Amino acid sequence: MLAIFFSVAASANPQKSNVKNATSSAQVVLGADRVDQYVPLLKGKRIGLLSNQTGITSKGQHVLDVMLENGLNVTVIFSPEHGFRGKADAGEHVSSSVDEKTGIPIASLYDGKSNRPSKESMDKFDVLVTDLQDVGLRYYTYYITMANLMEACIEHNKEFVVFDRPNPNGMYVDKLR
Repeated sequence: MLAIFFSVAASANPQKSNVKNATSSAQVVLGADRVDQYVPLLKGKRIGLLSNQTGITSKGQHVLDVMLENGLNVTVIFSPEHGFRGKADAGEHVSSSVDEKTGIPIASLYDGKSNRPSKESMDKFDVLVTDLQDVGLRYYTYYITMANLMEACIEHNKEFVVFDRPNPNGMYVDKLR
């Protein structure tokens, strides 16, 4: 199963063809805010979470805290570049550890050894949830980390869920020439 949670309720003027000049009063609902939809899907399952300091709801709560408050069983956290709490510098290798706040084990995917999770880490969950805010650039590591985990989930027959977030560059899309 692959599920993506996002919602856009837009009232943009469809008559405008130039995106730069289009006006919109679109409201984006973050995937992490769709608690009513993802909690029933994840209840009773062991959850792996790929996230970092950007996994914040519109109310300022970290998605991990929201999941735990709703009785979800997060058994392992996967951390990308900069670590789960975002304290490591760019390119700095981050060791696996335990989250100080929750006591949940953190499996680093940026430890300099492998960008793929170990079989032991994959055995700790049934469904992987990803909640990362990318920066909208093709060369950034977060989407590659997510893609590597998607492949690992396919290989290990695991479910994969994405909590979508908007592109911080808005409607601008860079074209390859």
